Amino acid sequence: MSVPTISFPIGKLVKMGLTKTDSIHYQSTPEELVQDSLRLGEGTLTDTGALAINTGEFTGRSPQDKFTVKDEISENTVHWNNFNIAIDEKYFWVIREQILNHLNQQPELWVRDCYACADPRYRLNIRVVTEKPWTNLFAYNMFLRPEEEELENFNPEWTVLSAPGLRLDPAVCGTRQHNAAVVSFKHKTILIAGSGYTGETKKGIFSVLNYILPQEKNVLSMHCSANMADNGDTAVFFGLSGTGKTTLSADPKRKLIGDDEHGWTADGIFNFEGGCYAKLINLSEEKEPEIFHAIRPGAIVENVKFFEGTNKINFDDASITENTRVSYPLDFISNAAEPSMGNVPHNIFFLTCDAYGVLPPISRLTKGQAMYQFISGYTAKVAGTEAGVTEPKPTFSACFGAPFLPLHPGKYAEMLGKKMEENNVNVWLINTGWTGGPYGVGNRMKLGFTRAMISAALEGKLDNVETVADPIFGVAIPKEVPGVPTELLTPRNTWSDGAAYDEKAKYLAGLFVKNFEKYASGVSDEIRNAAPKA
Repeated sequence: MSVPTISFPIGKLVKMGLTKTDSIHYQSTPEELVQDSLRLGEGTLTDTGALAINTGEFTGRSPQDKFTVKDEISENTVHWNNFNIAIDEKYFWVIREQILNHLNQQPELWVRDCYACADPRYRLNIRVVTEKPWTNLFAYNMFLRPEEEELENFNPEWTVLSAPGLRLDPAVCGTRQHNAAVVSFKHKTILIAGSGYTGETKKGIFSVLNYILPQEKNVLSMHCSANMADNGDTAVFFGLSGTGKTTLSADPKRKLIGDDEHGWTADGIFNFEGGCYAKLINLSEEKEPEIFHAIRPGAIVENVKFFEGTNKINFDDASITENTRVSYPLDFISNAAEPSMGNVPHNIFFLTCDAYGVLPPISRLTKGQAMYQFISGYTAKVAGTEAGVTEPKPTFSACFGAPFLPLHPGKYAEMLGKKMEENNVNVWLINTGWTGGPYGVGNRMKLGFTRAMISAALEGKLDNVETVADPIFGVAIPKEVPGVPTELLTPRNTWSDGAAYDEKAKYLAGLFVKNFEKYASGVSDEIRNAAPKA
């Protein structure tokens, strides 16, 4: 057992139902957690000293098995849908008891006290109890780390119980299958059973903050990255996977506030987390040097494969999963802001990878358009690498993070619109996808041009540039951007067949309108009127 130098909360753990207190490791250091993982045969050291683990059956989140307890607190506040799936409170108690029984049967357990929210005004204390030492190391990396003196009287507001080795009986537990992640706002507890995927812990707390902060604290919670210039100028980047959110916010001239989860207060923004959880597939030192060099002692890499006969990661190997990951503390990034807080953003970027080649590479949005695009959360993914499959797949995820939003998306959009008005914020739609035609015909927008557009917006070089309205989407397209060929700015002009562009643009507009139908009743006329002309 790790010997802490601070008071061990035995009484509170026993009261919770953890009775095997003689086998509990409390506040273990990263070095101890790595050694525990290796001792138990739960991991391997890479050639750079990071801990490589395999999360087992689940290598990503399981959205259909994420449940929210429906009770007197959540019944009329949670937006029940395919992501916010209700479960009866009686099953919460059944699953909790089974998890506690399972944990009490383990030869060892790991307990960590930590917190979320870098802004001390909104700090959320968390206690994480884990079956696996590497899950505890993930919590160390991803959440914020209290000073030793803060632990003397640490009072956890939320508890996470993680038991990946437990298989639930769906008939007894009211679940879909043997695994589940259950959030109870009433009991301030997250239960994770049957899945070793570490991201369930991180996203569980993110969902909690997305419920608490907008309703109780008047703070807009956001699924975004953020960075800040030396003069304090702050920018926020929203975007789904594959749109360039991490790449474009990693600017050597600006400090990284965070890469995934933030809150926007009356006077600034703050990171929820104390670390980064980056994708590794096809990683290269040249393209992502900060992430590449963060794979070192203390970091956890998940579900990677090594080159044969070595402990060197083959970043291009997706044989276990495309969702290979690394988690590491924020201070592994050389230009990380400390503390991870920034000023009220002056520029917001909505990143989309439009594989239809329809959307302009950069455009300015009105407040109504910004809220419409925010609720839509559009990107498109190429269907795959099989022969003949070239049709892109549209993806809409409300507020660029639908699976983690307990409230109606209109609530978050309304808050965004209000903050835009109050702070005179510029909102830009950036298409990092195709130009000159759809996927298979056109070409991917060059990263250098996208960086030039974002730099121009950040430096105020587009503030007074003449714009033209897109005839279908209504967004304002700058007529010129320093360092970018003018012909690239209006997408129709880049197509050899204008009629084909018109047809594809109307098709995409129709997808937007169809997707928005489920949100229309919960938003204002200003937002509804910002819909594209299908």
